[in-house]
Amino acid sequence: MKRLQTIESPAPPVSRREFCACACQTAALLAAGTFAACGDSSTSPSSNAPQLGTVAGTVSGRTVSVTVDAGSALAAVNSAAMVQTSLGTFLLARTAQDTFSALTAVCTHEGCSVTGFASNQFVCPCHGSRFTTTGSVANGPATRALQQYTTQFANNVLTFTV
Repeated sequence: MKRLQTIESPAPPVSRREFCACACQTAALLAAGTFAACGDSSTSPSSNAPQLGTVAGTVSGRTVSVTVDAGSALAAVNSAAMVQTSLGTFLLARTAQDTFSALTAVCTHEGCSVTGFASNQFVCPCHGSRFTTTGSVANGPATRALQQYTTQFANNVLTFTV
């Protein structure tokens, strides 16, 4: 018995229009994957910054009060912490024995919450912006300083008004 041999015809040629459409779709898919990876905070340069500790705060009107005692995350000079209140989230730093800074925790680059602190700088986990303890931009991509609030410290209580 003879076997019949089938010969498949080659694929029809692809038109230039079909080729361009397919190439554009492929490029778009590759670009989407690249941009998605760009915003991934797990691969950002700042993801290794230690997370800020938190301190408790109370709100009265527009004033935030934080008790700073020996057990506080703000007990030592050059320490920092975050306080979450009904008025928002704020970054606190002890810059001298009786001097503190209070800043908004909202990064001026794209609105992420600044949550890290390394080398005496606040670090945004989204894109790596770094801010000094006075809120100035130390390293972008942020170009504007964090909002700073005037602080007062008396009887182991730090206060600032929003």
